[in-house]
Amino acid sequence: MLLALAMLIGQWWPSEPDAGPDARPPERVETPAEPAQDRVANWMRPLAPGERPPQFVLFSFDGVGSHQHWQQVLDVAARSGAHITGFLSGTYLLENDQRNRYRGPGHAAGKSSIGFGGSAAEVATLIDDVNTALARGHEIGTHYNGHFCRGAEPSADRWSTAMWNDELDQFFEFIDSARNQGLTLDPATVRGGRTPCLEGNWDEAFPAMTAHGLTYDSSRTSNGIAWPTDHGGIREFWMPLVRVPALGKKVILMDYNLWFALNGARNEPTRAAEFTAAVLDAYRAAHAAAYNQNRAPLVIGNHFNDWSGGAFTPAVMQFMGEVCTRPETVCATYSEVSAWMDLQDPAVLAELRRRPNAQVGADA
Repeated sequence: MLLALAMLIGQWWPSEPDAGPDARPPERVETPAEPAQDRVANWMRPLAPGERPPQFVLFSFDGVGSHQHWQQVLDVAARSGAHITGFLSGTYLLENDQRNRYRGPGHAAGKSSIGFGGSAAEVATLIDDVNTALARGHEIGTHYNGHFCRGAEPSADRWSTAMWNDELDQFFEFIDSARNQGLTLDPATVRGGRTPCLEGNWDEAFPAMTAHGLTYDSSRTSNGIAWPTDHGGIREFWMPLVRVPALGKKVILMDYNLWFALNGARNEPTRAAEFTAAVLDAYRAAHAAAYNQNRAPLVIGNHFNDWSGGAFTPAVMQFMGEVCTRPETVCATYSEVSAWMDLQDPAVLAELRRRPNAQVGADA
């Protein structure tokens, strides 16, 4: 499905590199200090007749292994009242010398496309970062483990249900082990995730997800910004393809895909400011489209990275700082938005899902 949709819009991309747990710290982005929103009372309720839904924005980060990036995200989120979702790569909970504890489906023991967690001290720091995030109301989901994408065969696209079960068994095993080291993450609160490189045969993957207690996924793509839909026991929060004003074409609204569309994912630090401006403009345009059209939750996909001179982190941090304090806009976790959806009258939810996908450049 992903390949067909990518071909339809005239783009394809190689597997994105993961920034890894030792990514360099990005520059601090200043945002105005704002009091935190009341996270529940104002919007966690059924809509009144004729009431517009909040404009939800879901900031999600894949891998989440970098301490420096955690510090920045937590800072901006606290000052803007945002809740974010971190999709944790299980291999980052293993020290480098514990690598053989992981055997990816169809792969040799100790192999991972994104490496492992580093030293014991680095893993302990990650555990502290995750604990801090949880204490502040953020969500931790799964980015699975070894990040095997097309070209690192068998990639996630080729996995059977048994292989997905194996991958998730190991992810939760690493969580349980880290709990003995002080991790406060309750495995029962891991309710969804994003697959490596958005890959997967969903008929094979979804049964494994539901067997492990997952209730949502955010790996599939939609043409425009769409309301989440339910398939095989999994609620799909669609990754939107939106028109990027700086490029005049549609791109998946994720930092790596934007980088690839901008310059083929080449490292060009001298163009960092140009890329930051283009990505920030894309985020703003996507928010305006959803806000003015169907009010579907806007999924912003990211990594902890310093690609091309650190062009992408400043864009998402600035956008978080400015959008999350706007009227009728709520920056929430996937589980929070899913809980809100479950509170709605089924007829209201059905009407929202029937609305045309929001498109940049077609504001009502």
